[in-house]
Amino acid sequence: MSTATLELRHFGHDDLPKIRQTLLDVHADAYADAMDDEFTQRFPWFVDHWGGNAGFACVIGYDQSKPVGFAYGAPAAPGREWWREHVSEPPPDDSTFSVSELMVRPRWRKTGAGERLHRALIEARPEALAVLLVDPDHPKVQMLYEAWGYRKVGNRQPFPDSPNFAVMIRQLKAS
Repeated sequence: MSTATLELRHFGHDDLPKIRQTLLDVHADAYADAMDDEFTQRFPWFVDHWGGNAGFACVIGYDQSKPVGFAYGAPAAPGREWWREHVSEPPPDDSTFSVSELMVRPRWRKTGAGERLHRALIEARPEALAVLLVDPDHPKVQMLYEAWGYRKVGNRQPFPDSPNFAVMIRQLKAS
């Protein structure tokens, strides 16, 4: 599959009821070998949590009519950004978009689909910064985000049963 054939569709908070099952289906395929993990099993809760945010933004990529992956997130609550505890001096404009999920089905990995989904999600954001969390068991993923302009600023374990994620931040616009 060429990323040239990837159709990107944008969705928001009000669209969650019509895209929720698509997100769950892509997740089930992407994590088929880890569905016995309790943290992975809570994905529907995360979809509802993020989708419940009025600023929720999602991009789903389609190869013809087949969803191949998605990226979603929402603006961070001021003062509660994941990077805040790791940066001694916040930038003048600390508005932040939290990239919560970027997921590509196995068949479409290493095709550029993930980068296109990510770019489509953040390219028109009004916030100055983007932040995301990366599982440290996936150093290649962290290196990929570094290639996309992110830098690691610390670690964070948001839930007792979650990994101690690497916190990564990226400038979206000049501050």
